[in-house]
Amino acid sequence: MPDKDGRFGSYGGRFVPETVMPALNELEQFYLKASQDQSFQAEFQHYLKHYAGRPTMLYYAENLTRHYGRAKIFLKREDLLHTGAHKINNALGQALLARRMGKNRLVAETGAGQHGVACATAAALFGLECCVFMGEEDMERQALNVFRMKLLGTEVIPVTSGSRTLKDATSEALRYWVFHVRDTHYIIGSVVGPHPYPMIVRDFQSVIGREIIDQVKSISSGPLRHLIACVGGGSNAMGTFHPFRNDREVEKIGVEAAGKGLGSEHAASLTLGRPGVLHGALSYLLQDTEGQVIPAYSISAGLDYPGVGPEHSFFKDNGTARYVSVTDSEALAAFQLLARTEGIIPALESAHALAFLEKLMPDTSPDEAVIVCLSGRGDKDVQQVAKVLEGL
Repeated sequence: MPDKDGRFGSYGGRFVPETVMPALNELEQFYLKASQDQSFQAEFQHYLKHYAGRPTMLYYAENLTRHYGRAKIFLKREDLLHTGAHKINNALGQALLARRMGKNRLVAETGAGQHGVACATAAALFGLECCVFMGEEDMERQALNVFRMKLLGTEVIPVTSGSRTLKDATSEALRYWVFHVRDTHYIIGSVVGPHPYPMIVRDFQSVIGREIIDQVKSISSGPLRHLIACVGGGSNAMGTFHPFRNDREVEKIGVEAAGKGLGSEHAASLTLGRPGVLHGALSYLLQDTEGQVIPAYSISAGLDYPGVGPEHSFFKDNGTARYVSVTDSEALAAFQLLARTEGIIPALESAHALAFLEKLMPDTSPDEAVIVCLSGRGDKDVQQVAKVLEGL
């Protein structure tokens, strides 16, 4: 748990206008009660199982394992969930929380569109209004998800300021919430933002790691040695890592986007950033010498964010997890490799986690197991990838 000030070590906190503090306090109080309320938890588990499709399978990627010839590779198949990614776990939980608080409208931000689709889906399911802020550039990259949100009855609001990507969409969603806090709940899509959001999103996503703990007992592969997940804001990674936070036998590896290279345009906040405040919390952040935010870049809209969750920052400093980065070209290669070896098309975000296998696998042995969180499927990315590959 974070401390009384909402901090994980020195990271986190609440750096927000006074007008938002009552809403954050209300949310924290409702969430802490709901987390101990058996009826709320039973309802949440019901929707995870009968609507979202949990538990997701732990799939032995035999062909990919044969390709590398080292440790056995397993994929945690979050891509098989309803809406196509892990985002539905958090969206269902927070929508149920909003309904309990008497809020009839949801607001959200989205980059790759999967969080927006998940929120739009939950809003339709529970009869709530919903609007989603999305950067204009991301709307072009993720046109399919924009249409899905609109089809589900959600208003998609283009953001034309700044880099026109996830950072700016988050800023606009926060501004909107400030003026509509009485009847609106803001569903942050990752483990970022002011307390209690990093804690809430982490808890709702930790179902991933808890399932892995149960599932890994039944695999005949030798000991689990490595958990790998992509990191933008970091919700799928935190959901995977957190239940293993005290397990020193399992290395937790978060993979950021190195974009066009660490010496060029990238989104590697933990690799090259330094502590700063963004969107209400202190965490590692891409910034210049004067403390101004540097625009992030990644071929993946879901990783195109200049900050990271405060608990990931805490994990980096205390050694709970290791953070690395891979480039666009490495992610594209992994995207194609999984499709050709296993018949599974991953999201570009997940492809970053898969790409790190190239560096990790030579140091593993056949009597070990490696698990990659396949956070989402690549339907949303195929047109973008096709354009890039045709250009190459």
